[in-house]
Amino acid sequence: MVSRSYSNLLELASGEPPSIGRISRRIPRVMTVAGIISDLDSDSDSDASAGPSSSSSPRDRTIIVANHLPIRTHRRPNGQGWTFSWDDDSLLLQLKDALSDHPDMDFVYVGCLRDEIPASDQDEVSQILLETFKCVPAFLPPDLLARYYHGFCKQHLWPLFHYMLPLSPDHGGRFDRSLWQAYVSVNKIFADKILEVINPDDDFVWVHDYHLMVLPTFLRKRFNRVKLGYFLHSPFPSSEIYKTLPVREELLRALLNSDLIGFHTFDYARHFLSCCSRMLGLSYESKRGYIGLEYYGRTVSIKILPVGVHLGQLKSVLSLLETEVKVAELVEQFCNRGRIMLLGVDDMDIFKGISLKLLAMEELLKQHAEWRGKVVLVQIANPARGRGKDVKEIQDESYAMVKRINDAYGEPGYEPVVLIDEPLQFYERIAYYVVAECCLVTAVRDGMNLIPYEYIISRQGNEKLDSVLGVDHSTPKKSMLVLSEFIGCSPSLSGAIRVNPWNIEAVADAMDYALEMSEPEKQLRHEKHYRYVSTHHVGYWANSFLQDLERTCLDHSRRRCWGIGFGLRFRVVALDSNFRKLAMEHIVSAYKRTQTRAILLDYDGTLMPQASIDKSPSPQSIDILNSLSRDKNNIVFLVSARSRSDLSEWFSSCENLGTAAEHGYFLRLKRDADWETCVPVADCSWKQIAEPVMKLYTETTDGSTIEDRETALVWSYEDADPDFGSCQAKELLDHLDSVLANEPVSVKSGLHIVEVKPQGVSKGLVARRLLSTMQDRGLSPDFVLCIGDDRSDEDMFEVISTSIAGTSLTPAAEVFACTVGQKPSKAKYYLDDTAEIVRLMQGLASVSAQTLVRL
Repeated sequence: MVSRSYSNLLELASGEPPSIGRISRRIPRVMTVAGIISDLDSDSDSDASAGPSSSSSPRDRTIIVANHLPIRTHRRPNGQGWTFSWDDDSLLLQLKDALSDHPDMDFVYVGCLRDEIPASDQDEVSQILLETFKCVPAFLPPDLLARYYHGFCKQHLWPLFHYMLPLSPDHGGRFDRSLWQAYVSVNKIFADKILEVINPDDDFVWVHDYHLMVLPTFLRKRFNRVKLGYFLHSPFPSSEIYKTLPVREELLRALLNSDLIGFHTFDYARHFLSCCSRMLGLSYESKRGYIGLEYYGRTVSIKILPVGVHLGQLKSVLSLLETEVKVAELVEQFCNRGRIMLLGVDDMDIFKGISLKLLAMEELLKQHAEWRGKVVLVQIANPARGRGKDVKEIQDESYAMVKRINDAYGEPGYEPVVLIDEPLQFYERIAYYVVAECCLVTAVRDGMNLIPYEYIISRQGNEKLDSVLGVDHSTPKKSMLVLSEFIGCSPSLSGAIRVNPWNIEAVADAMDYALEMSEPEKQLRHEKHYRYVSTHHVGYWANSFLQDLERTCLDHSRRRCWGIGFGLRFRVVALDSNFRKLAMEHIVSAYKRTQTRAILLDYDGTLMPQASIDKSPSPQSIDILNSLSRDKNNIVFLVSARSRSDLSEWFSSCENLGTAAEHGYFLRLKRDADWETCVPVADCSWKQIAEPVMKLYTETTDGSTIEDRETALVWSYEDADPDFGSCQAKELLDHLDSVLANEPVSVKSGLHIVEVKPQGVSKGLVARRLLSTMQDRGLSPDFVLCIGDDRSDEDMFEVISTSIAGTSLTPAAEVFACTVGQKPSKAKYYLDDTAEIVRLMQGLASVSAQTLVRL
């Protein structure tokens, strides 16, 4: 049963009982608003049994969740009550508006308001927002909001995701667990708000940005099949940076409770996948163009697509009379005086690189005297979203640098740098775009940055603006961009001049190059950029994401799901309806009532954990195998890829245990029997070709080793860097396939290995040989158990499964093909890990031991 309570999540996050009940207030149920509030009062133990939706609308509905609602709040002049309006600058509203040509889409918003609402007004405000705007507000007490937003989000996550390590208390701040507790608490409050409006069978949920990274766990715990997408609008740092975060695994596992995770660039996605590989041991695959991670039977898809701008809004603002007037004013101020405007538009924070841009401007004027008196850098500095002494330091430094440059290179009627630090109306900013000859973005790290996109659309202009600028409307438009390599929009704007903002001289040279570039070249670059930006707008981005989310969730109803794990380690196991966990009581019951049993067991990864350094069997494993093999009703085989010398040494005390070495090439029915070969004796001259190749990769891959077996060669990279080892393994596989193309061998990859072995050798041969030997002796097994963990064991599963229809088993035989872990397999059953395998075998051994005692 999935509990309705989230308290265990908070308790594990904080180490103490939470005070959520005191800070979360549920909005009243407004049942008169059709299609918004679902009846969630009936208790249910899973999403499959959730009550029917109260919505009468047949449209697809998406619940968009973000830190802030796309709403502007205004206190009435008399102080009595509030008025609300849409925030046209909000991306969340823009994506809805851009999808207005899709009448089958409906949106509900969940988030906070930017203004504090007194507790006495919250119920009324909730009702107004729900009825008028389809918005569900989450009200946070001021102290909790401060610890959550200005604390954990802005002091820990935001700096770290922008590559700023807390090396000292003055830089980012040391990790504070109380701020983490506040972060988890707020995410839980958001989850409660979503539960008030969600219809889990039909609705999609789209969560935005780093403020709500653990929210997917709360939602997935309540509704195992919730259709959940998450988009990160900030950078995702490299694993070397991310792994310094004390709650790194909790955040990764929470994100993996989403169905689809979106990033602006491949770099951000690659860093996330690398973190999942290094910290959680997960690997990803690309199938038919889609990247996916297998996580407990669920496929978590990865989406890479940068967000775009709202074309309709920009074109509308470009057509305003106010914009026209402002453009005329700027033309008079700059163009008519022979000035060329370079434009920067940035938030006043430490990562936007304003000071680096100013240094580059100073260098340009120093090195290129011809631009003095002609070029003006207009720097629009928007208010910082965070607060603290870092912001104050940036402001002070910027003002000092502007003064220094203007004092050094200014002259009467000419200031080389104009710093605008007061808030501008959107149309005013657009006017600056229209007039600027070049746009400069020198951020040292930025998730996306849409300023270049807005600039390109603005430079396309319209007929009225062309008239104000004094250019013919038929003249090809032009624009120039100098962009930092470290911002998310840089890869998509290939015609921009890309720079390392830390290299001041290179940025100054790029500015000079942009100014000197020929008109036709500027026009070609603008045309290329405009074609991309005008087609990859916010509507394209949102529609593409929602389509992929729908595709990813298609098989939800076809899979059996249940939750496992406690606290923020909660995850959902999703299995095909024909793939189920092997129940101890089921197999023990079958074991007790059968008389002729065949048991085939893999070793590494099945009886012995893969991560174990000492690969020799434990005394417990030896006792279990002895108990099973001494039972006269059993024939027990250990089927391993290991050499026969290792197996002979390790299992020398198991007299009745059958053993197959090197994937079944060597086989013996009992300890004292002679070794046989399942295939004709192999010619191993191919080793002279393969071994030098493997040695080459061993020398270049630190932590890799070669194991030379009698009939096989194995290259292992278990102790190498996982990313580099995997890359080298793919190269080695191709290399060996090429050089051994004419040899009677097969080259296969496995878990952290690449193996070369004789053709035709497989563990399936052992299974087939065992069943045929028993049949020759007049023994038809009525119980078959086969357990393995990797690809090589799939051959055994296939033989066992197909033998059900043959004559080698009794008609009513109980057959159990079982793999380790939830993954695509030919086995019908699974167990989670080697510990569960050992417990199962111990249970069967105890049954055999009791039988021997009775005899």
